[in-house]
Amino acid sequence: MAVKTNVSKNGNKYFRITRTIGHKEDGTPIKKEFYGASKSDAEEKANQYLNDLKNGLIVSAENYTISQLMHIWLFDFLNNSSKLKPSTFQRYEGIYRNYIKTSPIAGTKISKINPIQIQKYYNELSKTKTYSQLNTLNTILKVFFNWCSVNGYIIKNPCLNLNLKGNKTDIINHNRKEVEILNEKEIEIIKSYIKDTYFELLFLLGLGTGLRQGELLALDWEHINLNKKEIKVEKSAKEVYIYDTPETKHIETIIQTPKTQNSFRTIPIPNSLVEKLEAIKNKKGYLFLDETNQLLKGKNVSTKWTKILKQCNIPHKKFHSIRHTYRFYVVAKRSRYRNCCRTNGTYCYFYYANLYAFWDKNKIKFCK
Repeated sequence: MAVKTNVSKNGNKYFRITRTIGHKEDGTPIKKEFYGASKSDAEEKANQYLNDLKNGLIVSAENYTISQLMHIWLFDFLNNSSKLKPSTFQRYEGIYRNYIKTSPIAGTKISKINPIQIQKYYNELSKTKTYSQLNTLNTILKVFFNWCSVNGYIIKNPCLNLNLKGNKTDIINHNRKEVEILNEKEIEIIKSYIKDTYFELLFLLGLGTGLRQGELLALDWEHINLNKKEIKVEKSAKEVYIYDTPETKHIETIIQTPKTQNSFRTIPIPNSLVEKLEAIKNKKGYLFLDETNQLLKGKNVSTKWTKILKQCNIPHKKFHSIRHTYRFYVVAKRSRYRNCCRTNGTYCYFYYANLYAFWDKNKIKFCK
């Protein structure tokens, strides 16, 4: 006998029932919907909810504020979830702490929030924040309010169809001015200074492959094939805060999947680097370890990089400039932009095609 359902949601069929879970000050009943695979399943969930509510195990939905419920969502549902990277949770927590916890919308009851309130908050933030920052905030709030909707706290996501100040063209123009690369003279000075140190291989691999810092530090011999002269990029190392409780945290270096799906890739190793890798005697475990035989930390690499530039009298540039330098020289040699994007784990072909064309025309002359 077919199971009866009465509603379709996100392509799935459910049986939906509605129950009164409380009353407003004016006596208006507060309704909540319950979904189940069948009528009996939905009724069982409703009865369980009402029983928990009666016993004080559930705070009535209308009493939660945005700040309270987002804190519950973060630390009771997302923290230590196998579906969320620790680095992603750290970003979510940072958005909550900096933009929600004490914001003008923090004390708004979840049942009262509406698009106008959020739009006004975004408009105020746009006076001091960039489009990118607003877009990140809106993206995370969308995820949060989707969760609220699924769990019956709100009917509709209030973050849909909002207007974010600024546009992506402005972002590209802004980034063009900030991108830094190393010129040929600077590269030779650095290579001479770090010769025969552990940093030499790290620098040359970054310069010869365009790997991100985290991808370099997570390299192990299982993913390096010297016969085929290639590296499989499947991991990335990152230092993140691990939250023991909402109030206490500690830093750990974790190995996780790369930044995006396109970051999973196989890239060629230049012949000069193959020779250096072949000369390494111990070809087991991670490639870059510190004096205590522990994984090299990104923070220490950045500190060392800053000291190297200072000793070489080279203006400060982020470690990530090594990756940009690789990309520029690929383009400068008239290699295909798409191949550069593919080997670098980048999805935005048009962005980098325009960006490096801009460099070639306006800033860098020595490559010609």
